[in-house]
Amino acid sequence: MNLVCLDLEGVLVPEIWVAFAEATGISELKRTTRDEPDYGKLMDFRLGILKEHGLGLREIQSTIAGIDPLPGAKGFLDELRAVAQVVIVSDTFEQFAQPLMAKLGYPTIFCNTLVVAPDGEITGFEMRCPESKLTTVRALHSCGFDTIAAGDSFNDLAMIQASKAGFLFRSTEAIKAAHPDIPAFEEYPDLLAAIKQNL
Repeated sequence: MNLVCLDLEGVLVPEIWVAFAEATGISELKRTTRDEPDYGKLMDFRLGILKEHGLGLREIQSTIAGIDPLPGAKGFLDELRAVAQVVIVSDTFEQFAQPLMAKLGYPTIFCNTLVVAPDGEITGFEMRCPESKLTTVRALHSCGFDTIAAGDSFNDLAMIQASKAGFLFRSTEAIKAAHPDIPAFEEYPDLLAAIKQNL
């Protein structure tokens, strides 16, 4: 049985941290997994910036409330879910993802958890498991699933490469150039057609 694993940010919704950087004017928060392969290092950097500016979960959630799925994302996901089982495998956090899942029709999502103090300060984060995306597809394989994966960033590569078919979607030129063996797409109809060919 096939199971499609999709990244969330950059594939179905805008990058949350980039939107928050734009809302606050803190350009350092525009750094994402497209720029930094080490997710733990990236998150430690982000939490340091938040602490420095006295910002917490409430402010980020306020920004997230105004974020809509990328144009065409909901239709793509609906059409894909009509022909395959789909799970979103993301390094985002449940406190960020919940309102976005409502806008996408409540797909299944595997993500992580923020550690939040009573005053709303984000004091840490808990990863669901080490190398969460790769670990997830390997676990699905052990359950008898074949996976097809798509993502846009460094942290999606292991998931893509471990799957029976994998694709880059709206990735950076640097990532595409470094991985010419991975088919890359810019538009949802093209990605959908490629996934369907591998079901």
